[in-house]
Amino acid sequence: MADWSAAIASPLLGPLALTIDCTAAAKRIENFLHATLRKLNRRGCVLGISGGVDSAVCAHLAARAVGPERVLGLLMPERESSEEAGARARRLCENLRIRYVVEDISSSLEAIGCYRRRDEAIQSLFPDYGAGWRQKILITSGNSWTPYFNIVIQSPSGERFERRLSSEVYLQVVAATNFKQRIRKGVEYYHAERLNYAVLGTPNRLEYALGFFVRGGDGLADLKPIAHLYKTQVYALAEYLGVPKEIRIQAPSTDTYSLPQTQEEFYFALSYGDADLVLYAMSNGLTPAAIAGALGREPRQVEHIIEDFERKRVVAARTLRDSFVLESKP
Repeated sequence: MADWSAAIASPLLGPLALTIDCTAAAKRIENFLHATLRKLNRRGCVLGISGGVDSAVCAHLAARAVGPERVLGLLMPERESSEEAGARARRLCENLRIRYVVEDISSSLEAIGCYRRRDEAIQSLFPDYGAGWRQKILITSGNSWTPYFNIVIQSPSGERFERRLSSEVYLQVVAATNFKQRIRKGVEYYHAERLNYAVLGTPNRLEYALGFFVRGGDGLADLKPIAHLYKTQVYALAEYLGVPKEIRIQAPSTDTYSLPQTQEEFYFALSYGDADLVLYAMSNGLTPAAIAGALGREPRQVEHIIEDFERKRVVAARTLRDSFVLESKP
């Protein structure tokens, strides 16, 4: 059974807990897009197309709302991007008959030092790391559910090495790789401004509420049409809209590191179906014991998960607010 189907059918709060009326949900989003573009006085939408389900659903909804001729898809690969994801993104745009532009951002990332800064941090742990090597970061909780991060590197010959990251190395690796999201967002706003279009963001509720975005990067947009939908609901809507199966069967991925990496490995430490259920249950006041029963986990472990999610929610809420400002004197 697909992850989203399993989550929707969970006994947590009953079998209809995460079920949505896809026809009504799609119509509501289309109305929102149409009305907001008029309010912003923008002629259409620009969005990054990653080859994943969130951007695919947003592209479908935008094309339905304003017409495919007023939607521009941006494919923004760099030298570590998945070629398969890029191919899926192209086919999606062609099937929807929306215009698309390919902007390779590798040279921009090279110029700003993205790869160099990241590699310097990794080399402090693995001096042999260099050209031809690949990497990814994993979130690990062990038995206590106190998360920490490991880095996995792979040599050109295929040997893999793994080591726990210090906070200094972790922060530098993440800070450097976040250039990818920030450069892409700059490209989106360039095309939006030249066309008098709005930038459409693609985060779902799980990402939006728990802060799985880069400030000034993929967290920045003029409108976010699926930020109220859980990831499981996005998958249900994708099937309803006719998003190609090759996209719907993909595990959610960051496509940020050169080794394949899922969102579960990097950020949530849970499958998106389980993460959706925990967030839903937290929002509806369920006890850790009730959540543990639904997930098949120990209550104490669920308490640690909730603590981690609460920290993420607080940080996300702060990030989504405007910057702190000094109020004027009366």
